[in-house]
Amino acid sequence: MANLDDIVDTKDSRQVDINQDSPEILRNPIYTPAFLREQIGRLMRVEFLIGTNNMVDRIGILADVGASYILLRSFENDSLIYCDIYSIKFITISTTGIYGSMPNINPYYY
Repeated sequence: MANLDDIVDTKDSRQVDINQDSPEILRNPIYTPAFLREQIGRLMRVEFLIGTNNMVDRIGILADVGASYILLRSFENDSLIYCDIYSIKFITISTTGIYGSMPNINPYYY
């Protein structure tokens, strides 16, 4: 399984290169894809609406963002999950990263 430094280093190896000729939705953070590109490397919970009333969620590290998709790196098996950006309804972005959000567990407490 990759460590946090390997995941964060993916910012340098993004699959979608952005330059002045790129569409505005990838450059201007008032649009969802551009805003999410600023969050690459962060832990997040993404909730999707499937059909008319079925919500599912995925948790992982945001690895990349395109115009119509996001890539999450899964914790379960270190695989990439390709997600349709148009079915996303809610995203919870961790402000403390992976390890900072885990509780301090005292083994002598039990």
